Amino acid sequence: MLEELGTNDQGDMIINVGPQHPSTHGVLHLVITLHGETVKKVEPHLGYIHRSIEKMSESLSYRQFSYVTSRMDYLSSHINNHACALAVEKGLQLEIPGRAQYIRVILDELTRIASHQLWWGALAMDLGAFTPFFYSFREREMINEVMEETCGARLTMNYIVPGGVMFDLHPDFQKKVKLFLAEFKSKIHEYNELVTGNVIFQNRTKGVGYISKENAISYGMTGPSGRGSGFKCDVRKLHPYELYDQLKFEEITEEGGDAFARYMVRIREMEQSMNIIEQLIDNIPEGDIQAKTKAVLKLPKGDFYSRVETARGELGVYIISEGGTTPYRIKYRSPGFSNLSALNDMAVGGKLGDLMATMGTLDLVIPDIDR
Repeated sequence: MLEELGTNDQGDMIINVGPQHPSTHGVLHLVITLHGETVKKVEPHLGYIHRSIEKMSESLSYRQFSYVTSRMDYLSSHINNHACALAVEKGLQLEIPGRAQYIRVILDELTRIASHQLWWGALAMDLGAFTPFFYSFREREMINEVMEETCGARLTMNYIVPGGVMFDLHPDFQKKVKLFLAEFKSKIHEYNELVTGNVIFQNRTKGVGYISKENAISYGMTGPSGRGSGFKCDVRKLHPYELYDQLKFEEITEEGGDAFARYMVRIREMEQSMNIIEQLIDNIPEGDIQAKTKAVLKLPKGDFYSRVETARGELGVYIISEGGTTPYRIKYRSPGFSNLSALNDMAVGGKLGDLMATMGTLDLVIPDIDR
């Protein structure tokens, strides 16, 4: 996992971290220059899980291409599919039924909570605490059961489609979502007791991996990683889509700019997601779950762009259409790629042991970066 490559002219040690390393959460390769235990340079090397998803999307129809995006940030697959559907709907100028909009937003927020729960458990494990990992999966399993009943999958959903959603809700959907909300509200204090208030955790994260608001903006950081530096960048607030302009929720920011600030943004965001779901769950309207569309979709010639707020930040979908049944060109603007670009700035001057806390609070999912 750690391999020494040698030394340079200044006597610094150059080591590999990854590509097979538990703290990189995927096949990410870092070449790190160290002076003693102090980090002088971090150089990420990508390409170990590249699947050419953008080129694959260009060979698929407008109904099919969103499915491969479930395999990018696989912890935000509902939201990835949502971004693709919005881009196609913009091109077709489709009006989405109200019932489908409610279902989409509820599932987006459940996905965000489930992603943050997994991140919380994995971060604690990266820093040496094993127990929180089991706590995080305890509540996350309730969300996975709702997802499985709704669309037959627990991870790669493929449920949100151009025009609406693929199937209607399971009869127990509202009951089980409200049961989860009640259970999670009674248990979230344990997250703070186990980790947030833990003096060892605070010593490992406060003042670690600092990045200023100006540099966060310069690197294009978004999501909780950007908001941890006081940068307001929530797409749900800046460029509302679906029902978000009708909902009351806070955009969570922290001014610290360090690993602990990024941690606190995600903890507080889970509470906001619960608040959003509570506003919608008892008010889902009756009606269609899909707009009427042709069997084969053709977008008019032109450029179409949509953006959404995934659990990791802004995901953009850019389509160039030549008027055919498949996209001429597709580009995905993934949040993880921009967030990773700031890693060197955040890590230089810190200790090698602190690098795990810095990377953990960036919440990297490597297939989202290496498409």
